[in-house]
Amino acid sequence: MFHATGPAIADVPDTLTGNCGGNPGIACRLAWDLSHSTTATQLVKVYLAGPVSQAGRILFVVLLALFVRAIINRLINKVTERAATTTLAVTPNGRAHKAAAPLAGTERRTQRARALGSILRSAVSVIVFGIAALTILGILGFNLAPLLASTAVLGVALGFGAQNLVRDYLAGLLMLVEDHYGVGDTINAGVATGTVEAMTLLTTRLRDVNGVVWHIRNGTIDSVGNESQGWSRAVIDYPVPYGEDLARIRALMEQAANSLYRERGWKELMLEKPEVWGAQELSGKEVTMRLVAKTTPMRQWEVARELRARVKAALDAAGVQPAGPDTIVVSAPPAITPAPPEPVEPVAVAEPEPEPEAEAADDVEGEGAGAP
Repeated sequence: MFHATGPAIADVPDTLTGNCGGNPGIACRLAWDLSHSTTATQLVKVYLAGPVSQAGRILFVVLLALFVRAIINRLINKVTERAATTTLAVTPNGRAHKAAAPLAGTERRTQRARALGSILRSAVSVIVFGIAALTILGILGFNLAPLLASTAVLGVALGFGAQNLVRDYLAGLLMLVEDHYGVGDTINAGVATGTVEAMTLLTTRLRDVNGVVWHIRNGTIDSVGNESQGWSRAVIDYPVPYGEDLARIRALMEQAANSLYRERGWKELMLEKPEVWGAQELSGKEVTMRLVAKTTPMRQWEVARELRARVKAALDAAGVQPAGPDTIVVSAPPAITPAPPEPVEPVAVAEPEPEPEAEAADDVEGEGAGAP
């Protein structure tokens, strides 16, 4: 009997459970306790308790998304800051690489870390707030199945239609993460060689030596040569006469290079002491001697120019004659005396014979003249 009447009592309109349901909320319970009015209780339940409950859940989702994003962003900042302050790499012999421009290297690492941190924070924000938006739509009563299905179809269509764009973005992200190059580096991208002026996830903008600005999509760069990352090398090939003593030439070149290395202004640009590698090429007239110097990035050309000048001065002071190119003497051909002209034999011209009619006319005139 109890079980038969229990549900009926719960459905009675003039009761708390009849107006607010089996699990009444605080607002609905409070309205019933204060008014015992079905109308007031229903108004509170429909227009106050429901929206407030939804607003509370939406607010909770938003706060939770902000909290999760803040925690992940803090972790990203800590990781990128550690990457920005990483110490120099250590060589196999246990010595750290010499940094001729530590401030520039630190600035480069800091810029790269900030760029990576910005990209990661943006990705985290998109993911976290995207999930929060879907959750809020579910709270508001939207059917998410058609929305997710249409989003999946749209994603597949965009994936097929924008393959090159996706490839460019992925290539730019990998280049930035692996630090292939950065702003201010001189690179050889295959289609152009120049200084990087700007780099995004989509394109790389560089300016060549002629001042031409190149916009290169990151996805089209298969291989890139960085001429300014870490250190550079000045290479000097100096020709000397074939008959000179190479040991003496080596000593003179080392003396000139060491004198440049001992100067404070130039020593700051050279990471190591210059070395004379020796004979690089041989020919019948000259021997090419090679001198190299390890320099800071993008300073190899000015070091090379100064080394050439010092080596030339040292060799000139030692009396070493320069090895010039082979001389080709072109002489004019001898004058040709014209041959005397051959004598021309006279050609006999035959006189024309008189015509018969003319002769007959002459005879007639002669006879008439002789007649009495």
